[in-house]
Amino acid sequence: MADPLWLKAFVELYNRLGTDNLGLIKQVYHSDVHFTDPMHTVKGVDNLLHYFERMYQNIISCQFQIEHTFYQKHEAAIYWSMIFCHKKLNGKRPITIQGHSHLKAQDEQVIFHRDYLDLGAMIYEHIPVLGHVITHIKHRASQS
Repeated sequence: MADPLWLKAFVELYNRLGTDNLGLIKQVYHSDVHFTDPMHTVKGVDNLLHYFERMYQNIISCQFQIEHTFYQKHEAAIYWSMIFCHKKLNGKRPITIQGHSHLKAQDEQVIFHRDYLDLGAMIYEHIPVLGHVITHIKHRASQS
């Protein structure tokens, strides 16, 4: 069975999303979208666009690789990898993180989007001094 149109549009958006085309989210997300990630909760597509614009200010490049999609009716789970370069993290070298998203659709648009990812792997581990502390803590915890 083929993916529903709203899910195809979502995957296509994230395959193309960059700092120069963030306005495309208005084509995929419902005007009343509820978006949550480990850092923020945002309601409404205009607020989501503003959030993305702020998040992408220090991004040099960002690419998503959609690995798996599972859906049933108006709900989906997306498993992905994100490879990004940030002006202030990891010496501007690529950082790769894995995550997944829970989506719900209404009127053929995404009305609910919740991201699950390791914020430490995304940000904290790439900050000088703090990154070393987190790596040390993870190593110690894995030996317990």
